[in-house]
Amino acid sequence: MALNVGARNSDPGNRAGARPSRQINVVLRTSDTVGASAAASSEQATRSIPATGPWLEWQRELDKMTGLDNVKALVYEIYALLQVTQFRSDAGLACQSHVYHMIFKGNPGTGKTTVARLLARLFQGMGLLAKGHLVEVERADLVGEYIGHTAQKTRDLVKKALGGVLFIDEAYSLARGGEKDFGKEAIDTLVKAMEDYKNQFVLILAGYTMEIDFFLMTNPGLPSRFPIQMEFTDYTTDQLILIAEGMAKDREYTWHPQSLQRIRQLIVQERNDSPFHFSNARYVRNLLERAIRNQAVRLLHQYPEASPSRLELMALKPEDLTADEKRG
Repeated sequence: MALNVGARNSDPGNRAGARPSRQINVVLRTSDTVGASAAASSEQATRSIPATGPWLEWQRELDKMTGLDNVKALVYEIYALLQVTQFRSDAGLACQSHVYHMIFKGNPGTGKTTVARLLARLFQGMGLLAKGHLVEVERADLVGEYIGHTAQKTRDLVKKALGGVLFIDEAYSLARGGEKDFGKEAIDTLVKAMEDYKNQFVLILAGYTMEIDFFLMTNPGLPSRFPIQMEFTDYTTDQLILIAEGMAKDREYTWHPQSLQRIRQLIVQERNDSPFHFSNARYVRNLLERAIRNQAVRLLHQYPEASPSRLELMALKPEDLTADEKRG
């Protein structure tokens, strides 16, 4: 039985959709109704957070992440399953081997790679994986230029990922070339590796929701091999503002209050202009990096013969924020 955890939020920028399936859907709503909020609060209240032990480290990592309530719930479920399996083993009870290969679906900048890295460490800490490292690849890393080359490249990457997680971004691109494309050879090699190295690595396929769903339909044998399917929804505008504040704080910068209003305007504008290509936290990170460059130019003009104060060096003002001129 597959576990398909999804979430919905109230932001107009959230345009991700998923096709109906026979999988179990656990939907956590962030702000749909008062009843849903109460249910979420009840779920949080009944969730047992250990006072000691390795979970605290992963909890701190999760707490740093804005939103993604469905992701956090799934990570806790995986931890709970691994922990209870250990309890059953200690009690001399039967312990079935579970499959943890996953599908991550969602737009860019929604935290897929970050969560994959966290899960790799969790699996290592709970004894499921020996190393807990993440090997991140894309089509070009897997697909070769001649017959047999693709299989060898793919096998080499699987061996590199043993003891950890193999994360394939834009995995649907492996099926774009049709039957004669070498991408199919990569898929076949991966499927074989999942059998040959069972429980020695975790494979995560990631990409846009619609493309991943279509990709899974092109190969009837694939969906059953990925029992955990996860939907990464777009961040709300308010969540992206929080992310912008956190990113700036990490780099020891501060946003002027009017700068945050400007960021909100730019996010809304970008979502309206590029509704199907909005890159969420990645867009915010690019905004911050452009603002830092613009601030540097501004300060050199303002202080041609002196050093700016500490506060000036930290402050990012509205005039430092510019839209992406390359957009479109």
